[in-house]
Amino acid sequence: MIVLTYRIETPGNIEALAAKIASDQSTGTFVALAGETEELKARVAARVLAIRHLPDADRPSLPETGSGASPEARNGPVKRADIDIAFPLDAIGTDLSALMTIAIGGTFSIKGLSGIRVVDMKLPEEYRGAHPGPQFGVTGSRRLTGVADRPIIGTIVKPALGLRPPETAAMVQELIAAGVDFIKDDEKLMSPAYSPLSERVRAIMPLILDHEQKTGKKVMYAFGISHADPDEMMRNHDLVAKAGGNCAVVNINSIGFGGMAYLRKRSSLVLHAHRNGWDILTRHPGLGMDFKVWQQFWRLLGVDQFQINGIASKYWEPDWSFVESFKAVTTPIFSPADCALPVAGSGQWGGQAPETFQRTGRTVDLLYLCGGGIVSHPDGPGAGVRAVQQAWQAAVQDIPLADYALSHVELARSIEKFGGGEAA
Repeated sequence: MIVLTYRIETPGNIEALAAKIASDQSTGTFVALAGETEELKARVAARVLAIRHLPDADRPSLPETGSGASPEARNGPVKRADIDIAFPLDAIGTDLSALMTIAIGGTFSIKGLSGIRVVDMKLPEEYRGAHPGPQFGVTGSRRLTGVADRPIIGTIVKPALGLRPPETAAMVQELIAAGVDFIKDDEKLMSPAYSPLSERVRAIMPLILDHEQKTGKKVMYAFGISHADPDEMMRNHDLVAKAGGNCAVVNINSIGFGGMAYLRKRSSLVLHAHRNGWDILTRHPGLGMDFKVWQQFWRLLGVDQFQINGIASKYWEPDWSFVESFKAVTTPIFSPADCALPVAGSGQWGGQAPETFQRTGRTVDLLYLCGGGIVSHPDGPGAGVRAVQQAWQAAVQDIPLADYALSHVELARSIEKFGGGEAA
């Protein structure tokens, strides 16, 4: 069986609403139907496994029209609970679109709810092997970048909008020379008129390959290949692969389950997932879906690397949410092979390295991604790379950054520039 945990709130009866969710999302409808037998219900009906009551909320998450209750009931405290509902595998199978539709999709439409959030999902053994999962993941990403015992240090082509291929290539050349491990296109950079993907690949890949020939190190460059047409996306994939590239940025919400499944089955590239748009699903704490649940779909479909913001992010997400996201993508669904490489990003520079190291369990199994925190270093992108490397050296050795900066000028200059939170 498939077990979903919903955090619900209602001005009505928790037990009755839990039963309604189980019924409406499986065999129930608004009237009894011919042929609706108890035997049929026993075989495919969802059922409530547990109800764990939570403290009441002072105000409902949804506006007054959302709960279907009287104005008096809607304005006062509302009851809350976590409810576990089991869905028979026979009713859903291992199709992820069916899982999203049946177990998650319709629950948000049910009258009587003033808030509902999907907070956990446990899949049965039948899902093991039903989907390809990551092709490269943590181990493959380390092997291809040649980084074994420290974080993979990466950056982003900034600004995303405006740089033409020769200008991008000039920045990439400096980053490569400084020893960066990973570079990616910004998620907004796909194939615009001023920087078509084909021209960008043509300008950048010779630099990558020439550096590999001279040093043995192949910097991983993730090109943005997302496209609403799966065939066009595959042509973008093939363009990168044919030129010797080994990674692609995929805007997973934009291409959808079908696009991701189509790409993964045919891909030879590391698939770096950008989760732009996820915030729509999760930003309200009483509504939507936890990342813990949502990321399982994409890992099963084949994401290798997963962006999850970072400590002191420039966005709304608090630090504890980053830590929970880190735990989510590094916790096996069925085996360690289905874990994705966590990518810390969003307003990162060397200053967050010590806390990131501590709060992720003193692990270096991550890609530490700095955009402006590298390319906007006062002494240039190359110095930015060295500053982040130095920050991580200090973090792992438990040396305060200020002390380490006394003998590392790039880090010192980075602290001067970004110590007030100016990284982007």
